[in-house]
Amino acid sequence: MYFDRIIAVRNDRTIYRDGERCLKVFNEGCSEADVLSEALNQARAAEIGISVPKILEVTMIDGQWVIVSNFIRGKTIARLKTENPELEEHYLSILVKLQLEVNSKHCSEFEKLKDKFNKLICKSDLSATDRFTFHRLLDELPMGDKLCHGDLTPSNVIISEEEIPFILDWSCAMQGNSLADAAASFISLYLNDGSDSANAYLRIYCETSAIDKESIQRWIPIAAAAKLANANAAERELLHIWIDKKSFKEKKV
Repeated sequence: MYFDRIIAVRNDRTIYRDGERCLKVFNEGCSEADVLSEALNQARAAEIGISVPKILEVTMIDGQWVIVSNFIRGKTIARLKTENPELEEHYLSILVKLQLEVNSKHCSEFEKLKDKFNKLICKSDLSATDRFTFHRLLDELPMGDKLCHGDLTPSNVIISEEEIPFILDWSCAMQGNSLADAAASFISLYLNDGSDSANAYLRIYCETSAIDKESIQRWIPIAAAAKLANANAAERELLHIWIDKKSFKEKKV
């Protein structure tokens, strides 16, 4: 398999550029249903007015599933943050505004967040007692019906040369409580960028949305437990820091 160059490597996929096309190549053994679901989620997001790269086709190359979309010329917010560290809060503000725009949308065709989180918690290596606790905590929280990206992080937003933001990677998209979406972004930022960036994001989100931090904190351990199923060893160690904080009445962020 040969393309112009590798753009990024993730746990189960590699993203290539091939001329004006972007190819997301999934590792062998990746579920056909998961690949097709991700492509469908991205197409549905486009239909309700969210700026995403246009999908050109879903195919197989050398026995591996591939999602082919338009190549967007630009830089991710992650790269912009790295190149301009003094502007980190500016870029996090852009991320938050995009997230609130996504969360303003409704689409009943996406999987329900509670169903998805419950499945992921079942797949985790948590003890039976802990799994029961998280299922109960999840049931106690309001369901909601907003579109949630599920992993809206600086690496999943690219700002084009025309300064148009495009949201990438719709594999985790679902409908549910937007506070859970904020909690998922906090956890991803904590894993990838560290606690300072994660806490700056949380502060900016609360200031922009006028939502109190405690409301999001209730979702953070649950979002961490849901992420555990697909985490690597290093990520699991960090996730357990938040998973152990099942109640923020005693422990604060």
